[in-house]
Amino acid sequence: MSRFLKSLFGQVLVALAAGIVIGMIWPEFAVKLKPLGDGFIKLIKMLIPLLVFCVVVHGISGTGDLRRVGRVGVKALVYFEVVTTIALALGLVLGIVFQPGAGMNIDPSKLDASALSAYTDNAHKLSSGGVVDFLIRLIPTTVGGAFATGDVLQVLLFAILFGCALAMLGERGEPISRFVDSLSHVIFKIMGIIIRVAPLGVLGAIAYTVGAFGVGSLKQLGSLVVLFYAAVIIFVVVVLGLILRLAGFNIFKLLRYLREELMVVLATTSSDAVLPQVMSKLKRMGIKDSTVGLVIPTGYSFNLDAFSIYITLAAVFIAQATNTDITMGHLLTILLVALVTSKGAHGVPGSAIVVLAATLQVIPDIPAIGLVMVLSVDWFMGIARALGNFTGNAVATVVVAAWEGDIDRERAHAVLDGHHVSPTEDDADVEPVHGPRLAA
Repeated sequence: MSRFLKSLFGQVLVALAAGIVIGMIWPEFAVKLKPLGDGFIKLIKMLIPLLVFCVVVHGISGTGDLRRVGRVGVKALVYFEVVTTIALALGLVLGIVFQPGAGMNIDPSKLDASALSAYTDNAHKLSSGGVVDFLIRLIPTTVGGAFATGDVLQVLLFAILFGCALAMLGERGEPISRFVDSLSHVIFKIMGIIIRVAPLGVLGAIAYTVGAFGVGSLKQLGSLVVLFYAAVIIFVVVVLGLILRLAGFNIFKLLRYLREELMVVLATTSSDAVLPQVMSKLKRMGIKDSTVGLVIPTGYSFNLDAFSIYITLAAVFIAQATNTDITMGHLLTILLVALVTSKGAHGVPGSAIVVLAATLQVIPDIPAIGLVMVLSVDWFMGIARALGNFTGNAVATVVVAAWEGDIDRERAHAVLDGHHVSPTEDDADVEPVHGPRLAA
């Protein structure tokens, strides 16, 4: 028991349980603990841009093979689009088959639109520019501005250009490359310090949510929530499990390996909170720096699997609840539009509702006011979204690495099986996975 409580996983689990109890017994006090969760996420987010920059730059400049880096990027984008399409289609199919909104007979004219004003404004901004505007936004006004705003994709773009330039300079760029590598170790060490307060962040986040919303709020629109959770589980176990199996790995072993990160995501409903930690753990598995540095940050905007399921499922639900007839043309439109709108979701306030609103704006037949119904349970669905997105990006990194040959398979299997492996330079900042030693 003492060993369990000393581990990060044990501490996070205890904090999670304590937060639920506090939220149920002392809801007013629990709400006041919100700054603990918010503060923890802000501590993590302040390091993410610099960390992504260091990992990507060192990974690209260290390879010296820009063509291989390009191949990894192309393969990642192809993977993202294929898997995202599967996720969107799954949401549509489950919504049509199980009809969670059937029989609700909601009159759109009686719904209060005041709660949606902020979301619909952001939705208009997101959908009005289209693909071209989204691509233009990837280019920062200034390099410093990208770091100041914490826009990961803008930082990633600059990091790729910087890393490629260093690689092209050859020996003249080596001093800068070594400096960036050394800086990354400092950032990872800071991250190791911050991650130790994760239990406090989890306690504050889960206590607030239970105290503010209550466990009983799940009763409303319960069928939609249950169906969405089932959809995410099916997608992770069946779809991602099959994809990972084809790459030679087991989904359940990967989930066990990432259990600490999953618990933090569960409590905070934010995969940002564990981005640096999961990058460290994937490198510990034997995946090359450049692959981890490219796939994980890009996936945060381009590979939102659970988010994609949510968009199509919620759109079908609103149509059913408001007795709106939807045709195959509507369904195909939802699918195609969601492929675009979902790409700009990360970092947008209230992103789930915003992107859903942006999607529905293209389909006037479905009353956008129906978003009010989904808004009431959005937080509960946000838990599954965060967990599904996080898992999807971890799987994507392993699969792309296996596809490109950028993973040490023997080391990866040893780590996933819980065996002792020789430490890497970053392992001091990663929670150890205890288990029997691997025979030499």
